[in-house]
This record gives sequence, C-alpha cells and structure tokens, in this order.
Amino acid sequence: MITLYSFRRCPYAMRARMALRYAGVAVDIVEVSLKAKPAEMLALSSKGTVPVLSVDGRVIDESLEIMRWALAQNDPQDWLLKDDPLGTEKIAALIEENDQAFKVQLNRYKYAERYPEQPMEAYRAEGEVFLRKLDELLEGRDYLLADHPSLADVALMPFIRQFAHVDREWFAQTPYVRLQDWLQRFLASALFTSIMAK
Repeated sequence: MITLYSFRRCPYAMRARMALRYAGVAVDIVEVSLKAKPAEMLALSSKGTVPVLSVDGRVIDESLEIMRWALAQNDPQDWLLKDDPLGTEKIAALIEENDQAFKVQLNRYKYAERYPEQPMEAYRAEGEVFLRKLDELLEGRDYLLADHPSLADVALMPFIRQFAHVDREWFAQTPYVRLQDWLQRFLASALFTSIMAK
C-alpha cells in the first residue's frame, strides 16, 4: 500500500504527483487540509508539510526524493537523461536554482504585501532573470534540457505556473514566448490535467 499525503495546489505536491503518475505507480492520495493536518501524516513526518509518501514502511517527505523514487521504479521517457553524460548535473543545477533562489523571489512577488521593503515589481524583476534563462534554454527545442521532458522540466513547472498566475496579463505580454508555450504544453498535457482533477 503506497500512500501520498498531498495538497492539490502545492507546487511541491504537484511535482511529486506528476512523477508518480508518469512512472505508473499506483498510489492512494490523501488530500490534506493545511489547517487540520491528519495525525497519521504528522506521525510519519514531523515536518508537517506535504508531500509525504509512505511506501512499505519507508517515509519520503521531500518532493524531489519522491520524484527520484518514482523514476527509479519506471522512467519510460528518460526523464533522468541517462544518455547525456552531464544530464544529472544539468538537472540538479536547474532544480537547485529553482528551489533555492527562484522560490524566494516567487514568494516575495506573490505575497508582496508581506515584504513592504520593495514594490512588487522589484520582486518580479528578480524572478524574471530566471524566466529569461529558461526561455533561452528553450531555443530550438520544446523542453529545457532535451527534446523531451526531463526531471528538471517537471520539477520547475509548478513554480513557473505559480509565477505566471500572479499576474497572467503581465506574463502573457512578456517576450518569453518559448517559456509561455512550454508552460501551456504542460498545463494542457494529460499528465498535468490528471493530477489536478478534483
């Protein structure tokens, strides 16, 4: 019995659900109310954050580790880029930049009223540096590191989606046309729509 404690709109939980679905892992998903976290989840992971995967007595409570566990079970489209000698390093570098620097900028942009030191536009401009980098990576191909999705694409997508949704009109008129198309492809994909179904 494999159980995933998740919250539908959490970007970390989204990427974990996408990897599990892609790998074909049958999983029982428990939708968590962040105001009333279930005792059984807290017993497994004292962090109290989603996602938490419980599999055969093992607990994995980091989204990236859940993704890697899923891909170790099955990776039919080579999300891990095994044929690229630098694939592992490229994936790790992009995800680290997203999870460390860009996530901070996203939070400040999305919740600018909590960070009155600078106007919202200043936080958006900081995050834009990463958007520009991703848009450049998409030159001549549909995905960030290869001609097919990789772990990096799927790990980053929920955060780019969040950034885009803070002000959709602004995002739609940016020059990052390749990134807009990349995001739209994911949002329309069967993989994403299936993990977002209520």
